[in-house]
Amino acid sequence: MYSSVRGIAPAKVNIGLNVLEKTSAFVGGTADTEYHKIESIFQTVGLSDELSVELLQKSGDCLVHCDLFDLPRENTITKMYNAFCELTGFSAGVHVDIKKRIPAGGGLGGGSSDAATFAVILSELSGVELTQSLADKLSSCVGSDVFFFLSSAVQMKKKKSESDFLSGCALVSGRGEIVQHIEKRHDLCFVLLFPDVHSSTKEAYVLVDEAYRNNDFVVCPNFAEYENIYRSPVEDWTFANTFTPVLVKKYPVIGEAIADIRKCGASWADMSGSGAVVFGVFKEETSAKLAVATLQKKWAHCVYVH
Repeated sequence: MYSSVRGIAPAKVNIGLNVLEKTSAFVGGTADTEYHKIESIFQTVGLSDELSVELLQKSGDCLVHCDLFDLPRENTITKMYNAFCELTGFSAGVHVDIKKRIPAGGGLGGGSSDAATFAVILSELSGVELTQSLADKLSSCVGSDVFFFLSSAVQMKKKKSESDFLSGCALVSGRGEIVQHIEKRHDLCFVLLFPDVHSSTKEAYVLVDEAYRNNDFVVCPNFAEYENIYRSPVEDWTFANTFTPVLVKKYPVIGEAIADIRKCGASWADMSGSGAVVFGVFKEETSAKLAVATLQKKWAHCVYVH
């Protein structure tokens, strides 16, 4: 076992995201909380947070420090710590230092990825094997996007290659807990643009519910075709994000950002997750970097990632 461990937490983009109408879960024969199912391709990209975790002498403490902003008392790291302790019997205290590079609330899964990487680190610190069963139980205690990141981490452990974790790609459905890993395309270049807009996930789902009530929602491809579409030329993609039109209507700057990326030569562009980060897909690194240089004249936060 180690006394301190570092780890990388990659961001993801949603290549297509179909948010289905709200349905009810049934527990013990009665309707429980209503929720939305999703259908999407999650793919990690070359933007990441860095976590450093150190064991403390005092048990039961989980101290979290983030370099860019103060985290709320309860966050994805503390939720993961509590779940890991409850499920494994681990009781040592930890100090977690996060170097934040993934923008919070942008639809890139930063908090979920941090939690997944933290679980991997706790496994190394405690000597507890991170099985898929344990990963699924931990993910269910923290958040839906954690399933993808932590499942990718388990795959990495099996292959003994960190690059597999950082290069994750999967068909994701259900509430996010159904993760089918697929081979990632390595010929795609991404330009991420961060409009000066923050839309909460809760707000985004409220707007989608309203769109469904008004029968005014985007039509997405059949989920069975997602991988075939993903393998096709990018300019032929028919993916759509259910969140995009409702958020563009409320925050036109998001639509403006997508349009600007397309004008700069992106073969395809959309918003990631519930936003508000938007991204364009380019076929060549040179054209992607040229687009960034052009976009940065207007948009302060714009980066190239692979």
